[in-house]
Amino acid sequence: MAARAYWKGSLKLSLVSCPVLLYPASTSVEKTRFHMINKETGHRLKQQMVDAETGDVVEGDQKGRGYELKKGEYVEIEPEELDAVAIESNHTIDIDAFVPRAEIDRRYLNHPYYIAPDGKSGIDAYAVIRDAMKDQDRVALARIVLTSREHVIAIEPLGKGLLGTTLRYPYELRDEDEYFDGIKSPKITKDMVELASHILNTKAAHFDPAKFKDEYEDALKALVKRKASGKPVKAAEREERPDNVISLMDALKQSLKGKAVAKRQAAAPARRTALRATKKVRRTPARGRRAG
Repeated sequence: MAARAYWKGSLKLSLVSCPVLLYPASTSVEKTRFHMINKETGHRLKQQMVDAETGDVVEGDQKGRGYELKKGEYVEIEPEELDAVAIESNHTIDIDAFVPRAEIDRRYLNHPYYIAPDGKSGIDAYAVIRDAMKDQDRVALARIVLTSREHVIAIEPLGKGLLGTTLRYPYELRDEDEYFDGIKSPKITKDMVELASHILNTKAAHFDPAKFKDEYEDALKALVKRKASGKPVKAAEREERPDNVISLMDALKQSLKGKAVAKRQAAAPARRTALRATKKVRRTPARGRRAG
């Protein structure tokens, strides 16, 4: 059963527009979640807001929003004041530009949404916009208002539909120089790089999220199942990490050697099968001669 639409409006390109629906493309519904409970009664706990200084419970009509000017000093912002600066949604995704896909820095990507046509009335316009982007390999940059805030959203073709991904603003990204400037530039030999390249080649693959396995989530589900059925739960033994330090070149060589051994072991059953088949073929004429 399809989820309820998160947003409803129009996708607009110049004078061309079509009604669309927005659906969240990701979900956390399947993740294992826990509630705080009273261990004595087994009842669920409810949280209460308390005054940080007095410890008194604060009732709903006493709660407000405040911006911290300096440590412990707040300016109170009233709900109507927030409403005054809120951006009113016109329920339109206005496309401003089309940019090459490769130019979008992945750090700006935020939340993904499926953009589907709303009814049959605008399906032609929807298909024209989608196919034009496919033809040019371009991504549309548009503006959309969600929860009283305006967002930039990148729109691109995805199968028969469109994928919209809200983008972060530059002020939301940290400057990489703060983290990378202190990285030294050691002298790496060509042999080391070549060995590392060989290891990379042994692990070459294609992106396949179907192979992703959330081992912790699986362990949580197994834990809950065992506890619910009254079975004991044993703590897994932690693997000890080796503390011996070896040179980078030795580590690369051992890694490559390990991959080669694993590859030979994986190929061994096939070789043995082929060898048995060859011997069987060689023995067959001899049996025929003895029989004659």
